[in-house]
Amino acid sequence: MFLTPLIPHPLSFLPPVSFLATAEAENAPIVLTGVLLSLVVIYLASKVGGEISKHLDFPPVLGELVAGVVVGVSALHLVVFPESGMQATDSVIMTVLQWINGLTPEAVSSIFQSQSEVISVLAELGVIILLFEIGLESDLRQLKEVGYQATIVACVGVAVPFAAGTAGLMMLFHVPAIPAIFAGAALTATSIGITSKVLSELGRLKSKEGQIIVGAAVIDDVLGIIVLAVIASLAKTGEIDVANVIYLIVSATAFLMGSILLGGIFNKTFVAIVEKLKTRGNIVIPAFIFAFFMAFLGNAIHLEAILGAFAAGLVLDETDARNELDELIKPIADLLVPIFFVTVGARADLGVLNPAIPENRAGLVIAVFLIAIAIAGKVVTGWAVVGQPGINRLAIGVGMVPRGEVGLVFAGIGSASGVLSKPLEAAIIIMVILTTFLAPPFLRIAFGKSPEPPAGESAPEPVAVAGEG
Repeated sequence: MFLTPLIPHPLSFLPPVSFLATAEAENAPIVLTGVLLSLVVIYLASKVGGEISKHLDFPPVLGELVAGVVVGVSALHLVVFPESGMQATDSVIMTVLQWINGLTPEAVSSIFQSQSEVISVLAELGVIILLFEIGLESDLRQLKEVGYQATIVACVGVAVPFAAGTAGLMMLFHVPAIPAIFAGAALTATSIGITSKVLSELGRLKSKEGQIIVGAAVIDDVLGIIVLAVIASLAKTGEIDVANVIYLIVSATAFLMGSILLGGIFNKTFVAIVEKLKTRGNIVIPAFIFAFFMAFLGNAIHLEAILGAFAAGLVLDETDARNELDELIKPIADLLVPIFFVTVGARADLGVLNPAIPENRAGLVIAVFLIAIAIAGKVVTGWAVVGQPGINRLAIGVGMVPRGEVGLVFAGIGSASGVLSKPLEAAIIIMVILTTFLAPPFLRIAFGKSPEPPAGESAPEPVAVAGEG
């Protein structure tokens, strides 16, 4: 926490501790001011970007991402983060706070760190709520029907880009094995948050294609976690921890399957609790308790919190209160989800695209190769679907393309480990940025060419509804 407790610490008689505690207590209101000002910028950016994108007939989430780039490290420096290599002096908001409050450089640096952590936590809450909402909007019965298809799509979507990317880097660019494996692993990612949001905005989430994409993205996330654990272990020790890999496979499978199989028990308990509660929030508070607990379990067993939240949404989708719950969650999602999308854009440094900088040129050449593999390696997954006549295979493949925040995680870990060279790191970041921004409009185009869903499936809603989310 960034706030210092008001109750004196037992060791407060020690001068250094007392001094630090006093300094933090004095800075706490300024941290809050910085957070509030950052949220003002984020919300303005998300609405302006979303409205412009909607006006141009693109998915609003694309506008939020672009707006994030504008206010982030690539342009205005209003929303920046230390993890991107930024200092407090690079932040316009921190400069304003320093001018207003007459802060020392040390105090500004501390406030910048704390404020960035709060915004990052809010963004994480945003993607957790987004995945919970997507789980609620998904049809568990239909998801089960396409389960094996989604598994095939996910496996192809991991194997093809990983193998092609790793082999290509080693043979064409003579990249050493471990960095090439790291870059190949970054190609396996799929951002379920971005793809599912676009599907929801297009009214295609409950279509057969949408369910295959979402199911495959969830499985892809699990496989991505396992791949990340393997290569992180390889980067640290030069050896793969087989026991850890087996643990991840077993725990991920047991978690997802167990959540679905025990769904009936969870549903009955949830309904019984809701019927006994008579105060405000009798539905939404128990739902969030369950969602956050499932997200906690996902993190506790070294998976991802978003997988737990998605599983919680799938389970509660079967309850009688599902429609009412869905409406109650929308305004909460409207508050927190834009923070996630804007911060994804804000963290993306488009400076790596500048060929005038000599060290970027080698990265740009490698980036062209990685982008081609990143797109082709996911698009081919649509043709891995069998026994589904008339299905939009192009839409399925395009839906798996965006790497988003998941790809940035791979790049970040690779950079922190010292495995990646600057050109290769820049190439991965360029690949992540372009696949993230290209996927939403191309997914719209791909679905625009598909026939109307057959009777019994959800018809697409007008894109105008998308701006509300």
